[in-house]
Amino acid sequence: MSLRTSRSARAGQYAALLCYLVFLAFPFLWLISTAFKPAPELGSLHPTWIPEHPTLDNFRQAFDEQPLLRAAANSLIAALSAGVIAVVIATPMAYVMARHRTRLSRAATGWVVVSQAFPFVLLIIPLFLVLKHLHLINTLWGLIMVYVVWALPFALWMLVGYVRAVPPELEEAAAVDGAGRLRTLVSVTAPLLAPGIVATALFAFITAWNEFFFALVLLKTPEKQTLPVVLTHFLGAEGASDLGPLAAAAFLATLPSLVLFAVIQRRITGGMLAGAVKS
Repeated sequence: MSLRTSRSARAGQYAALLCYLVFLAFPFLWLISTAFKPAPELGSLHPTWIPEHPTLDNFRQAFDEQPLLRAAANSLIAALSAGVIAVVIATPMAYVMARHRTRLSRAATGWVVVSQAFPFVLLIIPLFLVLKHLHLINTLWGLIMVYVVWALPFALWMLVGYVRAVPPELEEAAAVDGAGRLRTLVSVTAPLLAPGIVATALFAFITAWNEFFFALVLLKTPEKQTLPVVLTHFLGAEGASDLGPLAAAAFLATLPSLVLFAVIQRRITGGMLAGAVKS
């Protein structure tokens, strides 16, 4: 009886997982289908999953109507810079918070978690005033600064957990051999933190790549706008949209995140296993 119950529970789990995967994949698959459909099929009253007459006209029209390459370059610069800077700042801070558990570090950890609950609207006015005082409005560096500040709390929270998973005995052995704090962090702890650092940088990159609200408010010049903002230019008055080119541009905008995750996923998993063996 227990074996049947176990099999039924496992089957239920797999069914729930399958439903969840379908739920996640449906918008993306429909986006791909829409991107390759010609205009008559887009306006059909009986839409189909697979385009009957697939075409690349939507992609050509998207590039003709909007400067997608320039916007993608702006997004790439902002996302890469935010990811690298956030990791560089968060790694030593996470090490201190994980290894020195004082009331101050606990309060800082609690503040990190609470800060993630702040809505964007609550922060945009003070951020705008600060950036205006620094003459960073309508600049990519101003946007990068905002992305770093926004990603830093969660990056700290992630890396603190990875640092705590590294056995302190390894650092003690390095200290016995005469290594200082900085040398221990760089030569002993950092290599074991590589999977966590990569995962944290990926989180910061994807967050910045997909971000829309801050970029919309802070960037006014069309030459400085990022890809999510440029995608809104396919929307016309009264909610009308150029659906085919919009779907094509949105599909291209999702590719970097998917490709980046697919490339480094195996390295993240392999690094985690290697770290577990070393410890």
